[in-house]
Amino acid sequence: MIPLKASEIARIVGGKLIGEDVLVTSPPVINSEDATVGSFFLALKGESRDGHAFAEDAYAHGAVLTLASKSVNGTHIIVDDVIESLGKLAQHVRSTLKNLIVIGITGSQGKTTTKELLTSVLSSAAATVAPHGNFNNEIGMPISLLQCTSETKYCIVEMGARHQGDIAKLAGIAQPNIGVVLRVGSAHVGEFGSVEMIAKTKSELVSNLAPEGIAILGKYDKYTPQMASLHKGKSIFFGEDNQCDIRATDIEFREGRAHFDLVTPDGRAAVGLRIVGLHQVANALAVAAVASQLGFTLDQIASGLSTAESFAHWRMEIIELPHLLLINDAYNASPESVAAALQTLKLFAQERGGESWAFLGKMHELGESSLSDHGAIGTLASELGIDHLVCVGAPEYAGNLAETDAMSIHICDDKAQALVIAENMNQGDVALVKASRSEKLEELAQSISDSCRKKWNSEEMEQ
Repeated sequence: MIPLKASEIARIVGGKLIGEDVLVTSPPVINSEDATVGSFFLALKGESRDGHAFAEDAYAHGAVLTLASKSVNGTHIIVDDVIESLGKLAQHVRSTLKNLIVIGITGSQGKTTTKELLTSVLSSAAATVAPHGNFNNEIGMPISLLQCTSETKYCIVEMGARHQGDIAKLAGIAQPNIGVVLRVGSAHVGEFGSVEMIAKTKSELVSNLAPEGIAILGKYDKYTPQMASLHKGKSIFFGEDNQCDIRATDIEFREGRAHFDLVTPDGRAAVGLRIVGLHQVANALAVAAVASQLGFTLDQIASGLSTAESFAHWRMEIIELPHLLLINDAYNASPESVAAALQTLKLFAQERGGESWAFLGKMHELGESSLSDHGAIGTLASELGIDHLVCVGAPEYAGNLAETDAMSIHICDDKAQALVIAENMNQGDVALVKASRSEKLEELAQSISDSCRKKWNSEEMEQ
């Protein structure tokens, strides 16, 4: 963060400074235990906790200032709305850093992976700031911006939304030079009402770009390419057809990873991804499109993509167990992401020669289409040739399937029953665990892992 006096911050956010005019040298924190020397604490009111009660703990950990909506012990600034004030401060810092290049990323699927790939590529050339974890809202995104200093060249921010207008507000704060829309899907359609409304919300990133800004648009749905009409400046398209500016060809799947030739106006280069899943090709192409516009060479881009790794927790996490491969993708789920995960599961099973097991929990926030969307995933699993569909508290997946279906269908009320089913897996099999975050299916993945290791140790002792 660029150093700012408390009096300057108070002026920027329109608040009242109580206490000493301290110098803030480190970014804000929302958890008092994360405070460091020179940082400031955001006293947020949550559903179960009031951050104001933790101000003293933040000071004990090194914070020098609290941004609050009521008085606390120690130096603080009182404002009407802490979150709104945070946005004002981030917008000011962004405007101050004239040479900073901000890349905003949105989309229904792939934001975090794209961010991690892009961070790996850009940071190899210059100081780059990117959020840790899922910092894509009105709190997390400004905090990411405030991590930038005069030495930072690139700042990557994710932009999520729960309501129409959310991304427009975030774009107003971040003032991105490049806006990336990966794809429009049905995640959160229950909140927005329709895929069309989701598309309209995602398009706010493009419509809020300055004329000199660049729009990077995926060609994986019918909505995203149309967003180019909302931008007066340059638009770059990525995808897998010949009309794309940045595209992939000769795609292959080896040991769970995609290999392809990256084709750009500068030529063609081979890429071998280290992250799992064929669906990662789209994310890699988005990164290639951004990097090409920032002046990276084709060799730099291809090399960067081929060496980048993802450290996102519970997102296509590969766990090699005795006799078994487990894919823990329990962080979240939408029809599009589940379909991609099932395709990866099938390819893994084909390579290893074992059976494929899909342990699927509910997909949330699908609105009126929830029943049909779950049923369609069950049908897709059957069409792909998945051997076992394990419905964990989600019998809707089997709604369209006949009893005579070649795929074995297991209906489980909860994770405990699913774990019993998992005992039937054999050597060489591949299992996928996936559901919406609130289903906590990572607990099932952990139980399967523990059970498998225990069984292996037992067999070793018997021998």
